[in-house]
Amino acid sequence: MPKLLSAYISCRKRKRNTINALKFEQNLEKNLVELQQKLINKTYCPSTSICFAVTKPKLREIFAADFTDRVVHHLLVKEIEDYFERRFIYHSYACRTKKGTHLAAKNLQRAILKVTRNQTQPAYFGQFDVKSFFTSIDKPILFNMLSQEIQKMKKQKLWQQEINYLLQTIIFHNPADNYKTKGNLNLFDRIPPHKSLFYADKTKGLPIGNLTSQFFANVYLNHLDQYIKHKLKVKFYLRYADDFVVLCQDKSQIYKWREQINFFLQEKLKLKLHPQKDKYGSVYQGIDFVGYFVKPDYMLCRKRIVNALKQKLYYFNQNENADPKIMIQTVNSYFGHFRQGDCFQLRQNIYHRRAQKLKKYAKPAPKYTHLTLR
Repeated sequence: MPKLLSAYISCRKRKRNTINALKFEQNLEKNLVELQQKLINKTYCPSTSICFAVTKPKLREIFAADFTDRVVHHLLVKEIEDYFERRFIYHSYACRTKKGTHLAAKNLQRAILKVTRNQTQPAYFGQFDVKSFFTSIDKPILFNMLSQEIQKMKKQKLWQQEINYLLQTIIFHNPADNYKTKGNLNLFDRIPPHKSLFYADKTKGLPIGNLTSQFFANVYLNHLDQYIKHKLKVKFYLRYADDFVVLCQDKSQIYKWREQINFFLQEKLKLKLHPQKDKYGSVYQGIDFVGYFVKPDYMLCRKRIVNALKQKLYYFNQNENADPKIMIQTVNSYFGHFRQGDCFQLRQNIYHRRAQKLKKYAKPAPKYTHLTLR
């Protein structure tokens, strides 16, 4: 029970005011005891998911697990995460403690300076994207990867059996078989079949949005990381989810790596690189990566992100009933992202030129790091 309670506490962060979380909390002890009994008896089965489509940062389909299932996801990840973390490479940044987009962008800039020897040598980059990554993950391959590692862990046989049971239950569950929809249903018609679990082979695909899916994605692509770092001996390589960058002074070498990487993905992981999303060029031109435009000597924020904030401020200015406190929180969230780049002038201009109405309620901190209530 202590582990289950800890998983619940971890799960409810940022979710405590949702309807499902409040229902679970109303009969917390009873719900935890019932869930524990199901796990012990191996009768646990994932509940109905909520399916909806989002348009930002791009159009995609989300399957949100029921709160009870989220508790189980946290329980599983807490049990095995430390073991796998020690086996991940340093330069994998998605959904990992003390990692993320900010560190990825900063370390890419450091790598550019190293490969160019402080901007004294030419160097090139190759940027690649795995095609339809989440809907293409092979479930049997993923389960075997995890199961083989679980056997290596110095744990009791009973624990290993319980973990394998949870892995099998979660990985092979298809949320498209049991779901409810919400939101704008017309958006589903715009999602390409290869991006949807409704059209995926039953042996493939993980739902976007679940904690386990994010963790499993890192486990799956860790095999690619190990291949690139230890077999191909690529010195400068960074990955965020299924988007990754390689740097080299020899441009032709990057094209060779691309072919070897694509062959490995197809042979070992049943994935392939997206043929239309390859990017090549001099590192001095800049690299568009994890929300930033990274050059050797400076780093700017991606235009799409800047335009998203400008649009939010425009709607706020037009809406008489908009809550200024919520808008200040929104602006500060964006400014936190902007502060990681060389964007002082951007923050200053947004406040003075775009936040006309918000100025009545908020003033900038020194250097425009954030806004505070007047």
